[in-house]
Amino acid sequence: MADFLDDRPRDDDLVMPAAVADSETSKILSNNSFAGLTVVERLRLLSRRVSGPVVFTTSFGLEDQALTHLIVESGIECGFATLDTGRLFPETHAVWAQTEQRYGIRVEAWHPDGNALQALVRQIGINGFYESIDARHTCCGVRKVEPLGRALAGAAAWLTGLRADQSDGRGALEYVAYDEARRLLKVNPLLDWSRDRVAAFVRDAGVPCNALHDRGFLSIGCAPCTRAVEPGEPERAGRWWWEQDQARECGLHVGPDGRLVRAGKPT
Repeated sequence: MADFLDDRPRDDDLVMPAAVADSETSKILSNNSFAGLTVVERLRLLSRRVSGPVVFTTSFGLEDQALTHLIVESGIECGFATLDTGRLFPETHAVWAQTEQRYGIRVEAWHPDGNALQALVRQIGINGFYESIDARHTCCGVRKVEPLGRALAGAAAWLTGLRADQSDGRGALEYVAYDEARRLLKVNPLLDWSRDRVAAFVRDAGVPCNALHDRGFLSIGCAPCTRAVEPGEPERAGRWWWEQDQARECGLHVGPDGRLVRAGKPT
């Protein structure tokens, strides 16, 4: 057994003490131990160091498909969840079914609250998110952010497929960060992987892949808010492309201040 997987606690591999994993004031985080490990080793180490449920939220994009494969390979206890916004591409639903069949898992769907969705459409119209950034944020809030809160309720750790080179804003992210608003550990096991590395892994391992990737859709979200990117454009240029702000996010990975969640500071 590798020495980083034995039972002896160390300062450099303690992600969060199991006894205080859900404590509001406990933000004992370490990224050093993750840097030298494979993704499978990172997942197993996390599983050993965190007490409570681990949840992976997938949108069935390239990174999330690779991470699904690696989670299953790692053998850790992990729940799979997705946000079915009501506006997803048919191709996303197709790869969802293929993924469940390939790995023998069930990906739990979390839908928008019906009353909130009805009120949203009444307020801004079916495609009112095109009219202003505020309207788009409101739509994302109803269709994605609020369901995410329910999907993560009770979780001790949240796995994501974020990569540092996806955008300038994500380049400053850490492997592990304490999400103060949700009171859980947020973990990005693929943070140091490039898109080319992810694509090669998916190809070589025969991982189910969204057919839209082959048609120029590098980052895939809701159908009305996603387009294919042109050669030379940034990876996420096809998301909310009508907005001028380059730091475009839906709200899933930002804190109350609107900034991407980074490592919390011990108190």
